Parts: sequence; structure tokens; C-alpha cells
Amino acid sequence: MQKALFQYALRLGDNALILSQRLSQWCGKGPALEEDMALTNVALDLLGQARLWLDYAGELEGAGRDQDSLAFLRAPHEYYNLLLVEQPNGHYGDTLARQWYFDVWHSLLLQRLAGSAEPRIAAIAEKSEKEARYHLRRSSDLVIRLGDGSELSRSRMQQSVDDLWMFTGEMFVGDDVDAVLVAEGIAPAPESLRAPWLETVGEVLREATLTAPAPDAWMQKGGKQGVHGEHLGHLLTEMQWLQRSYPGAQW
Repeated sequence: MQKALFQYALRLGDNALILSQRLSQWCGKGPALEEDMALTNVALDLLGQARLWLDYAGELEGAGRDQDSLAFLRAPHEYYNLLLVEQPNGHYGDTLARQWYFDVWHSLLLQRLAGSAEPRIAAIAEKSEKEARYHLRRSSDLVIRLGDGSELSRSRMQQSVDDLWMFTGEMFVGDDVDAVLVAEGIAPAPESLRAPWLETVGEVLREATLTAPAPDAWMQKGGKQGVHGEHLGHLLTEMQWLQRSYPGAQW
């Protein structure tokens, strides 16, 4: 049980950490000043959530690793985030589609985790869900505005929705870690989130005048087991270089 809890907390922390790092790359480069600030705030929210999950993971592990050690001193194969969140920013439609797909799933998951039988998970989820709900409202609104906007914005948004679809299936595939926690009432079965996720995604796409990809399309997977593409390695090189170059450095 302890090992499964540790792995699960790492997954949740890594999702928030890696997506936060991706979004922070837009800081000072956003398409508009207001959006630049909004993206940075979302990144900070996710970073705060990552700290809570990684702190919890470190306590569960009991090996003396804190949030900083877990964030900066692991190799790519020791990260267990979804493949979706490590995908490159691309153009703004790519960033937005990635965020929106994640937000729909994240909000649903945190709502369920707020009722977890494990008090610490329930507390972190309850705090984080308020932020995730705002993230979802914001990203859904922007998908609708761009999808139902100009011909150019619609075509780019549709392409982004299509291109990133293959990374969404992993969110609903369970494994041995999930099975242990589901049996104890600590976490929901990943597959139980698929129907409400598809329903919400479909509603937003219809309002955005965009076409939903096929639900049964082929999907990438492996991130939850530490199998990643080259993009994560490049991201970690940028994120970890200070700690790697100056071990133990403090402000």
C-alpha cells in the first residue's frame, strides 16, 4: 500500500510539475499581455500543487528526499507524468489544446479524490480542485473563442485538437498502482473518468464548431510507467541545470 501511495503521489506531482514548466516557457512570450499573465498564473498554481504532492511523496518514501530532490534530481525514466503534459508548446493552439484536455481530466479527478479514504490526498485534492475548476473554465472558453473565431483560428485549433488526441487515452488506463488504491477507496478507477471526460470535451467542441476526434482512435501510453519521448529529456535539461551544476545551492 505504501509503495502504491508513493507512486500515485509522484504521478500527480509530476503531472503538475512538468505542465507548470511547459507553461512557464511562455512567460514574456504570450500572444497578448493579459494571456501572458494568465498562463503564468496557471503555471504557478500547478507548481504549488506539485509541491504539495511531492512533499507527500517524500514523506511516504521515507528516504529523506524532499520536494526539491524529487523535482530536480531524478532522471527522465524516474518521472511518471502523462505523456500529454510533456508535449512541446508549439503554437498557441497546441498549448491551449494540451491544457484543455488536461484541465477536463484534472478537474474530474480532483473532485473524486476530494472524497478519498486517505485524508492527506483528500485535503490536497480539495485545495487543488478550486484552482483546477478555474483552469477548466478558462481553457474551455478560449477553445470556444478560437474554434468559433476566424477561419485561421478555427483551422489551427482543429489541427491542435486532432494532433494531441493520441495522448489523451493514457489518462483512462489503469495499472497495478491504480488497482491497489481503487480497492482501498483511495482513488477512482481511471476508466471511470472516461465517459464524463468525453461528454465535457464533446460539449465544448460542439460549441466551438470543432469536430471531435474518434474516441476509439489509437493512443500513446507509457508515461505513467516512466516511458517518455525525447521532449521530456530536453525539458528536464533546462529545468534541472542549476541544481545539477551547483548541487545543494541555496539562495
